[in-house]
Amino acid sequence: MFQLKPERFGLDDFSRQPIEVCGLTFVADRSGALYWPAQRALIVADLHLEKGSSGAARGRLLPPYDTRATLIKLAEAVDRYQADAVIALGDSFHDSDAASRIAPQDLDILRIVQDEREWIWVTGNHDPKIDAILGGTSVSEVTLSGLDLRHIPASGRITHEIAGHFHPAARLSMHGHSLRRPCFIANGLRLVLPAFGAFTGGLNVLDEAFLPLFGNDGFAVWMLGDEGLYPVATRQLRAD
Repeated sequence: MFQLKPERFGLDDFSRQPIEVCGLTFVADRSGALYWPAQRALIVADLHLEKGSSGAARGRLLPPYDTRATLIKLAEAVDRYQADAVIALGDSFHDSDAASRIAPQDLDILRIVQDEREWIWVTGNHDPKIDAILGGTSVSEVTLSGLDLRHIPASGRITHEIAGHFHPAARLSMHGHSLRRPCFIANGLRLVLPAFGAFTGGLNVLDEAFLPLFGNDGFAVWMLGDEGLYPVATRQLRAD
């Protein structure tokens, strides 16, 4: 089976990719995070922390390690860019009761990552309220340098927006094999981030839900691979 994996280049050649939104430069990271050099800020979406414990409470057998895995991945991304701020674009927690279930050790990891940096929780449909024990500042959306950072993308073909919510994923079919991975999707005017959380899944970018945002063409995707992040020609994309 083919894999998105560098074989003839250095491992760092595809670890990050530049993305522009309305003339502003960002760095898309292989983890699914977005770094904004001008603001020294790391932007992530849809962590869905404590999704595993939420499922367990409903009788679903999910591994209980999603929160720790997601927080460690986030800590690594923060260290990679030495970010002074973190902006989480909603659904950071799988439900409003997540704070009552998070393990003390995982809360300690979160506090260590938050230490000495600005931390902004943008609220989402899963976490309309953020418990004070989780630290940071809770807001409905953020506007920086003319860009609106929010959880759910605004309807219509608007500009100057970075959002999450849709968990974009791309599917490729080549040489008789298929591969489906989370991805960034953008058109130079707006950007939707992949879900950062461990148990989050994804919605195919060719799904009709993306039509109001990007139309039938004119967008680009960057697909998360085994060790890197890869731009993929839209003609290679396939529906589920």
